[in-house]
Amino acid sequence: MHADTNEALRRRLEKQKRDLTARLDRITANVRRGYHADSKERAKEFEDREVVDALGNEARDEVAKITAALQRMESGNFGLCVECGARIEDARLQAHPYAEECIECARLEERRGALL
Repeated sequence: MHADTNEALRRRLEKQKRDLTARLDRITANVRRGYHADSKERAKEFEDREVVDALGNEARDEVAKITAALQRMESGNFGLCVECGARIEDARLQAHPYAEECIECARLEERRGALL
């Protein structure tokens, strides 16, 4: 991958990480809010909080993946499959910039997961 493309991906990942971190801050503030006194309203708040918590978990997972990709960029391992060491195609990295596996290893992992 060309250095300018790599730098553009770095900026994209850093922005995405900032956006997700800001979203997590809002989610955390929402979760820390108190519950309504009305039992009907409180039940709805509990339901909403479960959805917000799931969104927070997804955002935390994505932040961890982005952080790992940025670390691979720093170490010079970005774009190399963590499983087999092959070069990850540029098109895959453009579509999924924190991909850590080549498409072949990702498919194999997906098949393994389906068998479990």
